[in-house]
Amino acid sequence: MGKIEIIQGDITKSEVDAIVNAANPSLMGGGGVDGAIHRAAGPKLNVACHQLGGCATGEAKTTLGFELPAKYIIHTPGPIWYGGHKDEAKLLYNSYWHSLEEAENHHCNSVDFPSISTGVYGYPLDQAAPIALQAMTDFLKTAKFVQTIRLVAFDETTKKAYETARA
Repeated sequence: MGKIEIIQGDITKSEVDAIVNAANPSLMGGGGVDGAIHRAAGPKLNVACHQLGGCATGEAKTTLGFELPAKYIIHTPGPIWYGGHKDEAKLLYNSYWHSLEEAENHHCNSVDFPSISTGVYGYPLDQAAPIALQAMTDFLKTAKFVQTIRLVAFDETTKKAYETARA
């Protein structure tokens, strides 16, 4: 079985097969990690995302990494937090799971994730972290290609939340 690592860093610098973008449903860029990935990947990413025609919350679609060190970008819109009463947990789990399916379909060995939905979408970090780790753990049980999954935390608070959830 593969491994899950938790690090702090800048996902746009990740030298892995694929990075995951916490996208919005239009896939056309936004704030936070989504905006950073779009800026770092260059203008060809907008063209590729436009051709995908958007993506439903909890699903995932893949583009090339363009100017990023990663070969692929897997785009997944996570859920907006509405207090936990609109299937947010299931949708968040699905964002991680479907992203990993995309990585598997593209024969990726290494995948880096941001903390999906915990920024402007307002998902509580202490509730999101265990869901993310569970989806990753569940996926690795049957993965053929994906061997290394890293959660790339933007800050120390996020890193500590994932480490606490893992303990």
